[in-house]
Amino acid sequence: MAENNRAVVKLKEKFAASIIDVVEFRGEVTVTVKQEDILEILTFLKQSLLYNLLTDLTAVDYLGKKEERFMLVYQLFSIANKDRLRIKAPLTEADGHIQSATQVWATANWLEREVFDLFGIVFQNHPDLRRILMTDDWVGHPLRKDYPLQGPDREPYKGRLS
Repeated sequence: MAENNRAVVKLKEKFAASIIDVVEFRGEVTVTVKQEDILEILTFLKQSLLYNLLTDLTAVDYLGKKEERFMLVYQLFSIANKDRLRIKAPLTEADGHIQSATQVWATANWLEREVFDLFGIVFQNHPDLRRILMTDDWVGHPLRKDYPLQGPDREPYKGRLS
């Protein structure tokens, strides 16, 4: 069914070398693409296929499970076509950079800042990439799987002290 999806067909026509995987699960289509082509693909989806709404952008940390430690996840919606599409882009820890989608959707601004703050992923050409949830002096990125459970430089919680 995913192979019959109009967006998937058009992406395969235009970006065949960039597509890593296409999966459909419970009626939701996910297309995994090479991170170096993300901006061009997102721009095409908005301008040519009318995915005019970026509903969410987040990341997943696969520490120790995959060669590419992080997966960027873009949730898109086409209001005109009433269609959802998920775009994913793998990212190695050594690279840690991906192009900002702020020039495609203004709403990417705060979403990318949140991913930067909590995962430490840098969005190139972002207009104001700085922490949004944690204080400026906070050490580390709390949603990374190797982040200490008790936080940086703190003793582990030992329960109530009588």
